[in-house]
Amino acid sequence: MHEDGNGDGRRVASDASPGCVDREFLSLERELTVLLRRARANQGEMAREVHPDLESAAYGLLVRLDECGSQRATELAAYIGVGKATMSRQLRALEELGLVAREPDPADGRAWLVALTDEGRRRVGQVREARRARYVSQLAHWDRREVAELARLLHELNHVMEK
Repeated sequence: MHEDGNGDGRRVASDASPGCVDREFLSLERELTVLLRRARANQGEMAREVHPDLESAAYGLLVRLDECGSQRATELAAYIGVGKATMSRQLRALEELGLVAREPDPADGRAWLVALTDEGRRRVGQVREARRARYVSQLAHWDRREVAELARLLHELNHVMEK
């Protein structure tokens, strides 16, 4: 609801009001639901490609470490959006698989950094390269500017959702 702009204080329904549903946001919700469902399935496949015993949820941690380098467990937990206990469990599993290792944080001797091992980096790199090749194949008929625009919009969406 909003004032109708004539100054008399009357309130009128707006297309943007929480009670109204507009087609664009219904369409967005539907398409994101499909995308996220497919992404979860793909993440499981990619995790198994890295290591047959790797949990699906841990794949995102490996990608983050591949892109950003060593990080504290608390930073990883905040980025992924999980609690300390969940992060500790996932990191222990990744260590046992030989994909990550902990090292002392040079900035704070009491803290530890998590980093990909050479084997972890190699395996994640292979899976990511195969995934990029699939995107290139599936989107070959798209103009590169459209691909760039989709990436830009998804980046903006992720940024908004992070808050």
